[in-house]
Amino acid sequence: MNSSLKRLLLSGCVMAAVALLLHLNTPSVPQHSAQATTLKAAGQKQWYRGNLHTHSLWSDGDDYLEMIALWYRDHDYDFLGFTDHNVLATNDDRWVDIAKKKSGQAALDKLRAAFPDGWVESREIKDGEKVRTEVRLKTFTEVSDRLAIPGEFLLIQGEEITDRFGRLPIHMNATNIKSLIPPLHGESVTETMQNNVNAVVAQRERTGQPMFIHLNHPNFGYGVTAEDLAPVRGERFFEVYNGHPGVNDSGNAEHASTERIWDIVLTKRLAELDLPVMYGLGTDDGHSYHNIPSRASEPGRGWVMVLADELQPASLIAAMERGDFYASSGVTLESVTSSSERIDIEVAADDGVEYRIDFIGTLVGYDPESTPVLDKDGKEIRAARRYSDDIGKVLKTVEGPKASYEFQGNEIYVRAKVTSTRPHPNPSEIGEVERAWIQPVVGKAK
Repeated sequence: MNSSLKRLLLSGCVMAAVALLLHLNTPSVPQHSAQATTLKAAGQKQWYRGNLHTHSLWSDGDDYLEMIALWYRDHDYDFLGFTDHNVLATNDDRWVDIAKKKSGQAALDKLRAAFPDGWVESREIKDGEKVRTEVRLKTFTEVSDRLAIPGEFLLIQGEEITDRFGRLPIHMNATNIKSLIPPLHGESVTETMQNNVNAVVAQRERTGQPMFIHLNHPNFGYGVTAEDLAPVRGERFFEVYNGHPGVNDSGNAEHASTERIWDIVLTKRLAELDLPVMYGLGTDDGHSYHNIPSRASEPGRGWVMVLADELQPASLIAAMERGDFYASSGVTLESVTSSSERIDIEVAADDGVEYRIDFIGTLVGYDPESTPVLDKDGKEIRAARRYSDDIGKVLKTVEGPKASYEFQGNEIYVRAKVTSTRPHPNPSEIGEVERAWIQPVVGKAK
């Protein structure tokens, strides 16, 4: 993108985004409210399972939209967001040469077997003495019209806004987007994220269509640190769990895990920057659909469970913006009741599986000082800085499927994590067990 176009897009975004950015950074419920909120299926409110990070042949995935949608529908998902890189599946004349695709003929054979009624459009192109086969990619609307089931299975159009600062990857997913947003770049990692957030917020304000943006896999290429993410306004979501084996959820000796990033970001936003909580998502980031299970980036590893009153984008987004959801890689919750007084968690326990529930948070009086990470030669590494164990400390641990935490009055926030003893059936990282991540609750000390 040339600099003139970039300035034009940014100037058009800024004014429209300001009011909604302020709104998105003001929680809809007062942060100190002691009123309890119970997340449990009852009446019209139901749990909906979904994945909001999915790739197809429209970018770097190895399967067709309709086959991917069928996989999720057949595996008991309620909603699925398609998020190909810097593209929306809206062009009605996109053809692919199957010989140039990794999945190639095998994927086409599966598509024809699943849709034998003339759905598949292919053509033979003579190229010298060779003949190649091309297939028209169905659009999002075509696939949604064919495979979505009202009240049972919803498809959502999204985009992975694939940006970078220098050599650092910065990928952000826009859910329920209406029109394509090109990556807007910036003069730093933080500014790059902020510019893309502003563009999504501006489109939401301009069109009136509910949508939101979240940061993908901060540890992919170790592109985004906690310090980069914390000050971004209008950004309320990031991936605490991403099922792609190459995104380094657990970090390494020099780089913080995504959970550690979460705690640093929460502490800085709530105690230092006067910004609202950052919610954690679980996603697949699926690219590979033909050899399940394997060590590739495959579906079925991570998802969100959203408590909403309707299986529609507006209802799901509103629920997520309230924090009425949790992230999971296999653990299912029966209920979560939370207020600034206490948190009660009940797991939908399975026979033969044991559970540990950790309550994690930061207390008033924490040590805010930090030091840079250095390499063996004493040079600073680009990574989240080292902070005291005061930040994101385990406040209480309960063995079993039920647990409660009573606030003492000095908590800035408390979040919870459930860890089971059951191995993940197709793990992102070797040795992974099934888990769930409960959204942060702001304490009275904030």
